Amino acid sequence: MTDFLSAPIRRRGLVAASTSLLAAPALWTRPALAQAANAPGSAVIDVDRARTDPIPVAIPVFVGSGGDTDRLGRDIAGVITNNLARCGLFRAIDPAAFIGKTDNAPSPNFQNWKAIGAQALVTGKIDSQGGDKVRVEFRLWDVLPGLQIQGTAYTTTLSNWRRIAHIISDVIYERMLGEKGYFDTRVVYIAGSGPRDRRVKRLSIMDQDGENNRFLTDGGFLALTPRFHPTRDQIAFMSYVNDKPRVYLFDLGTGRQQMLGNFPGITLSPRFAPDGNSVIMAQTTNSGSDIYLVGLGGGARRLTDSGAIDVSPCFSPDGTQIVFNSDRGGDQQLYVMDASGGSTKRISFGRGRYATPVWSPRGDLIAFTRQSSDTFAIGIMRPDGSGERILSESFFCEGPTWAPNGRVLMFYRETAARDSRGNGFSSRLVSIDIAGFNERAIATPTDASDPAWSPLLQ
Repeated sequence: MTDFLSAPIRRRGLVAASTSLLAAPALWTRPALAQAANAPGSAVIDVDRARTDPIPVAIPVFVGSGGDTDRLGRDIAGVITNNLARCGLFRAIDPAAFIGKTDNAPSPNFQNWKAIGAQALVTGKIDSQGGDKVRVEFRLWDVLPGLQIQGTAYTTTLSNWRRIAHIISDVIYERMLGEKGYFDTRVVYIAGSGPRDRRVKRLSIMDQDGENNRFLTDGGFLALTPRFHPTRDQIAFMSYVNDKPRVYLFDLGTGRQQMLGNFPGITLSPRFAPDGNSVIMAQTTNSGSDIYLVGLGGGARRLTDSGAIDVSPCFSPDGTQIVFNSDRGGDQQLYVMDASGGSTKRISFGRGRYATPVWSPRGDLIAFTRQSSDTFAIGIMRPDGSGERILSESFFCEGPTWAPNGRVLMFYRETAARDSRGNGFSSRLVSIDIAGFNERAIATPTDASDPAWSPLLQ
């Protein structure tokens, strides 16, 4: 198990020196945030407003106490800066514009920060705790009223510094925007290499920003469509072990793999149920494929029997409904049914074929892939099929996955091959906001496809 999974973290609140405010380590509840959003001098800003007018934030280097802590101070501030800037809702102020001393003073000189247009200020310091332990303290300040709105300290290992930076980024995101962040997460995906007609496809995992990348399988067998368990360090995916496509479970702690059920035919497109006790997937038959719910402890229940190709099922967050794609109407479209398999209703009616539906963690939207003529697109719609919007189009794109806060999607995009052997072909991960802005490529060491975003880490 890697350090960022196993290293312990301890948190405690800090008292702001310039005011009587106690910044508790637990974040505000949504009712408190709603009240704060209407209060004078509130730090909470609407996400839609931040899209058009990103929050200017100053993030000086965290002050170290010598040795490794000085380097960590620079590195942690750098990761926080990159996280906030990359999400498109914050504008990190160039450190060259900073005025005066930028240490972790209990009460900053707010006039200096106002002068450069900062609305929020992040300060911090790092102290060695002996051995490989460090204490990372940070404070978030609302510059205009001159108030501390968060202060927290974390004790962890030196090697766990990057995760601390992601956790701090999430705290800043929530305190400023009133919604959960998504930086302390991972992405599992398929790493592709070799000619297109002989692709090696390995199960891989990385932090959401592309760092800490590692391969989980050796490429001996083709791997596809990985999906995270909602609470455990476990992944469901499709593997071609011994040329028999089956759904497998992969334990991130031990590396152990096990086949889920011993079905005739092919099993594919797995996803965990919201309670984590079962996997919903498709199984091929002579005439098509049907959707099954398979318990992790054994037992399977058939949910569709249409004689068509029913695949890519995904539960709603509350577990009451399932979206999937099917050609039961003569063309590939999206359908929603009850969790028991009844009351099936078609929800896609646009031009083209629809596939790979996935329900938002908020429950308010369904993301999908649409193919129309020679163009592929990533889009979203409401669960009843209304409000369809296309977010991105290209030669080929597919496989949307949601960040755990339901604000950002990741998918993969392929370029056209230049010759019959696939030379010139590439496949890359891309993220985009649900408003269709801030599209960004995610760097990976190989070609990449089939991303799946984890829940927030525990």
